[in-house]
Amino acid sequence: MKTSNIGDAFQHGIDLLKGDDSVDKTFCSQKNYPGHQTARPAFARAREKVFDVNRWSDVSSLTAGFILHDAAGQPKPTGPPTVGDLIRLELPGPTPVNWVKVIQVVDAETKAGFTARPCADPHKNENRTEHFFTDESTSTFRVEWVGNTLTACQIGKNERINNQNPEAGGRAVVNTVIATTGWLLYQKIQWKTLMDYLLE
Repeated sequence: MKTSNIGDAFQHGIDLLKGDDSVDKTFCSQKNYPGHQTARPAFARAREKVFDVNRWSDVSSLTAGFILHDAAGQPKPTGPPTVGDLIRLELPGPTPVNWVKVIQVVDAETKAGFTARPCADPHKNENRTEHFFTDESTSTFRVEWVGNTLTACQIGKNERINNQNPEAGGRAVVNTVIATTGWLLYQKIQWKTLMDYLLE
């Protein structure tokens, strides 16, 4: 049984690298407060931060740059993301730019955040996903207040490497390297740092 499990895990790893399989990843931070009177304003601050995407770039020199754009691809210097908006992601180092589109926004009394999925570069006349994950993948950024506890989570669903042509274009190899490095180490640094920031 143990040998079979190892074999299954090995095959899953191969399928991930080939872009034939996907994985789900979640990174959360949590903070407890003495009571309702302190938790409520803390949630208000976290809500403001999760929607202030342009400020995420200032969190750490180790994390990616985030630039909010409107649906036409024009920079949106102020305001929260709305459905149809785009976010340009710039990873540290000499890597290509990545784009995601906001597909859902939640702004409730005790929960706030949004979901995005990889998309095409709005400035190119190419219907090709400009991201290291395919457009089947989604990423949710959420802050939630339950009792006297605040939780901030980044939830990645169906993370599949964008290394199949024609969707990958000339990025197949670099997308595989970026995604693999992210799964092994960088995602933990990136998303844990950001989730901690949302609850500061």
